[in-house]
Amino acid sequence: MKFDRRAFEAKGYLVVPGFIDLHAHLREPGFEDSETIETGRRAALRGGFTTICAMPNTEPAIDSPGLLKELLARGKSVDGARVRYVAAITRGRKGRELSDMVELAAAGAIAFSDDGSPVEDSHLFRSALEYARVTGRPVIEHAQDLALSAKGVMHEGSVSARLGLPGMPAAAEESAVARDIALARMTGANLHLTHLSTAGSIELVRRAKADGVPVTCDVTPHHLAMTDEWVAGSRALAWEVEDEALLAVPYDSSTKVNPPLRGRADVRALWAGLVDGTVDAIATDHAPHASVKKDVEFDQAAFGISGLETALALVLGGVGVHWAALGTVIDALTLGPARVLGSDLPRDDWAVIDRDVEWVVRADELASKGKNTPLIGRTLTGRVVATVVDGELRYEGAARVAEAVNGR
Repeated sequence: MKFDRRAFEAKGYLVVPGFIDLHAHLREPGFEDSETIETGRRAALRGGFTTICAMPNTEPAIDSPGLLKELLARGKSVDGARVRYVAAITRGRKGRELSDMVELAAAGAIAFSDDGSPVEDSHLFRSALEYARVTGRPVIEHAQDLALSAKGVMHEGSVSARLGLPGMPAAAEESAVARDIALARMTGANLHLTHLSTAGSIELVRRAKADGVPVTCDVTPHHLAMTDEWVAGSRALAWEVEDEALLAVPYDSSTKVNPPLRGRADVRALWAGLVDGTVDAIATDHAPHASVKKDVEFDQAAFGISGLETALALVLGGVGVHWAALGTVIDALTLGPARVLGSDLPRDDWAVIDRDVEWVVRADELASKGKNTPLIGRTLTGRVVATVVDGELRYEGAARVAEAVNGR
């Protein structure tokens, strides 16, 4: 069915370009019990994402041109979001030797990353940046000093001390960001720092950009909306007042994510980075998991939050309290990620938004296989009601949408 945006706008909906997610985990191949290409693509449409960039944290890792071509072929059906692939920097994501980066780029890789397994060897990472520069693709780096973060399972601070959980200090991220920026300055390669979470990291990127270093970064909706108090049972979004109605059981493993949820000052710094242009994009870091990997003790649970379908409502919450303008947030979901990838926005991709609708996050209504979100049961405001890819309506989620499509 062809899309007529005027019919939607006449109903009072907001129509914006389709969102681009720079960072999502589709789990296929190897972990199809947590997500598949098809379930992830359907979840993306419900969130307004028309293009998703799948990370190589799979088994086997996406480190060969043959596997990359096979996955691209699997994703050619026309009933979901468009899928692009980020290839591994090193073979098997083991950080020992580089993958065939030039061949992977020729096969269709849009970027390179060992996400979740940061490249610790600085000399090897320098070489990766140099090869990436030759291909014209960015390197997407998960900045983390693994020695400093050690066995941490949440942000190191007063909340981790109160809960008796080992923490991951802000310095574990910030020291890695500083190293990565220094190597980007040296090589001139396009470095993209993904899911930054601390005030110090944002300041490092701000200074590097002022110095002309080719560095970009993204932040996630959950880091923009939640604090480490969520691990202790809070369910108040960062702009809400804590009260007993917004409390849950502490040690909920759905709040365990890497990088961890940080303090309120860090949350405000991320928003400030969005406003002043330091932060280029909002990316979900959609990390779905089968229940067996989350329904365990907190310190044993896998890291990750399922986030494609709740991303928009979280960032609209910040807009609602004037932490950023609507246009700033929409740009960070559309133009910003396109620029990181060195591409233009697809001309005929659209997301239709009802900014005022209230809805309850329910596990059985999520299209993703991953139900691991601490937002289950929360009422959110703002939702995507239709998504269009290549001019075709591929998702419609409300009765009023059908009325708009049919011109009634």
